[in-house]
Amino acid sequence: MPIIVNLDVVLAQRKMRLNTLAAIVGITAQNLSVLKTGRAKAIRFDTLEKICAILECQPGDILAYSPDTAPVSLSSTDQKELSDEE
Repeated sequence: MPIIVNLDVVLAQRKMRLNTLAAIVGITAQNLSVLKTGRAKAIRFDTLEKICAILECQPGDILAYSPDTAPVSLSSTDQKELSDEE
């Protein structure tokens, strides 16, 4: 997956435990663990906002993009939408 989650790094830098962050943010430690391990398919912006506020960081400190070796193939509908925007 090309999205890398660095939540564990930021937590270590802040010397904060996952359970503590989960309690402050108001989500379960299990859901936060799913995000931390990179298994999450999505994150709500309000949750990301709370995490960033508590950890005093930017979203880019937690999430990074690293392109895969395999190119992304767009559906014909997506390709048409992109060409319509130009």
